[in-house]
Amino acid sequence: SPSSECFFFVCCFLSEKCIISGPSARSEVTPTSVNYHFTRQCNYKCGFCFHTAKTSFVLPVEEAKRGLRLLREAGMEKINFSGGEPFLQDRGAFLGSLVQFCKQDLHLPSVSIVSNGSLIRESWFQKYGEFLDILAVSCDSFDEDTNQLIGRAQGRKSHLQNLYRIRSWCQQYRVAFKINSVVNAFNVDEDMSEHIVQLDPVRWKVFQCLLIDGENAGQSALREARRFVVSDRQFEDFLDRHSGVACLVPESNEKMRNSYLILDEYMRFLDCRGGGKQPSRSILDVGVKAAICFSGFDEKMFLRRGGKYVWSKADMKLDW
Repeated sequence: SPSSECFFFVCCFLSEKCIISGPSARSEVTPTSVNYHFTRQCNYKCGFCFHTAKTSFVLPVEEAKRGLRLLREAGMEKINFSGGEPFLQDRGAFLGSLVQFCKQDLHLPSVSIVSNGSLIRESWFQKYGEFLDILAVSCDSFDEDTNQLIGRAQGRKSHLQNLYRIRSWCQQYRVAFKINSVVNAFNVDEDMSEHIVQLDPVRWKVFQCLLIDGENAGQSALREARRFVVSDRQFEDFLDRHSGVACLVPESNEKMRNSYLILDEYMRFLDCRGGGKQPSRSILDVGVKAAICFSGFDEKMFLRRGGKYVWSKADMKLDW
C-alpha cells in the first residue's frame, strides 16, 4: 500500500560518505531501514499503483540473499518486503525463505512485509511466522464495491474477509499487524474509524495518492492515476475525520516522495526526485556505498514522517 503498496520502497539512514546526486549535499548514510520490491507482478489492479508490472524479473533467491547480506553489512536494521504482491512468487515460498534468512542468518531486529493479503495462507504463518515482526495489509475501503472500483480485488473475492482472517492469524502466530491505506477520489469521504479500531493495528499508515511518471502517469505508464488524485485539503479533511484513531500515521505527497529508499527487483536504488524513478546501478554489481549515492534519499523527511519507530515485535508491548 500503498499496495505494491502496490509498492515498494527502501527507507534508509545513511554511515558511509557519498555525494547524493543533484541538489542534496554530502551526507553520511547507513541503510537502516530498507524496502525491497523484489517483484513487480501482482494479482490486483489498483488504479493508482505506483510500482507497476513493467517487468516479470525476480532475482534468484541466492542472489537476493547476497544483496541482503551486503545491506546488513552496510548497517541495515529493518527490511520490508513489498511488490507487486510478494506472496505471488512461488506461492509465498520465495518470500518465506528471505524472511527466515533475514531473521535467522542476518539477525535483523525487524523483518516486515506489505501485502494485499489475498494469497496469504495459515500454513505460511505456521512455517515462517516466528521470523516475521510486522505484516502490513493494504486496505483502502471497508466497502466491497469501493474496493472493486479501485481495483483492490481479484474477481468477486472478499478483500475484507481476508483482512479480518489475517488479523486473527497475526494474533495467533504473534506477528504485529499493520494496515496501509491510500486516500484517493473513491474513498476520500469514507469514515473508517470503527473498523480500524476494531482491527486494532499497531500502525495505520495513511498515504495520499501519489503520481509517479512512468508508473501511474505519463505516456509510458501502465496506469493512469489522475482520476484517483485528491487535493491536499481533501487529504487533510480525511485525517481530521480520523483524528481520534491513535494508531494513524499520515503521509502526504510531500512526506512520502523522497523519504523512502526504494530498492527494485534488480536491487537498484530508485531516485524519485524528478517525478519518476531513476535507477542506480545494482548493489550486486557496485556495492551499497556506490549505489546509495544515487538514491535521492531525504533523511530529514524520513525522520520527520516517523520512519524510525519501535519495529521489532520483541520490543512491542503486545497482548498476544
